[in-house]
Amino acid sequence: MIRSITKPKSKEEIDTLLDGLNRIFIIGCGTCVTLTRTGGAPEVAAMKEALLDSGKLVTGQVVVPVACDNLTSEILNEEMEKIEQADVLLIMTCAFGVQTVSSQLKRMVVPALDTLFIGKETGYGQFNEICTQCGTCIIGETGGICPVTNCHKGLVNGPCGGTNQGKCEIDSNKDCAWTLIYNRLTELGRLDSMRKLQGPRNFLGEPTPGKYEISKS
Repeated sequence: MIRSITKPKSKEEIDTLLDGLNRIFIIGCGTCVTLTRTGGAPEVAAMKEALLDSGKLVTGQVVVPVACDNLTSEILNEEMEKIEQADVLLIMTCAFGVQTVSSQLKRMVVPALDTLFIGKETGYGQFNEICTQCGTCIIGETGGICPVTNCHKGLVNGPCGGTNQGKCEIDSNKDCAWTLIYNRLTELGRLDSMRKLQGPRNFLGEPTPGKYEISKS
């Protein structure tokens, strides 16, 4: 299950963002943030109580099925009376959801979460990044294992000199990405792929802001 992985902003940062804004409408999401338990129904309810305890007025709250969906505005229209009473929308979703709501409602928004990466759950309450969306994918030559996300140094030619008995020198509990790649390519009979020298990474990938258009030809 692939999701946008988020973590709550600190109370101090949220208090700063909400300074002078006393009437608040809270929006949560029913997808990614339910996995990380950062913006589903229980977290929205807890946020409401925290805001009330701090002297804020909560005009209402809602958990939309998918905050980044184009249909979000139709769902929020049902709450428009309460939304219009608010000074600001406090949004407990990934950054994509925050921007979607902002563009659809044209209202002041404050994100309650920080979006960390695109990842998946690898154990109860544990999430690993699986893709940085760098735009320069080489996993076809590394046995389907991404060295950019799996290697702490993001090396596209490895391993480094610090690997020790198949473990990473930065995190001794973590398997060295390039040892995993070596073993995978050996199993596939494609070890010669490691002889190819990858050119220097383009850390910009796609110029910011990113844009991609399908060719019409």
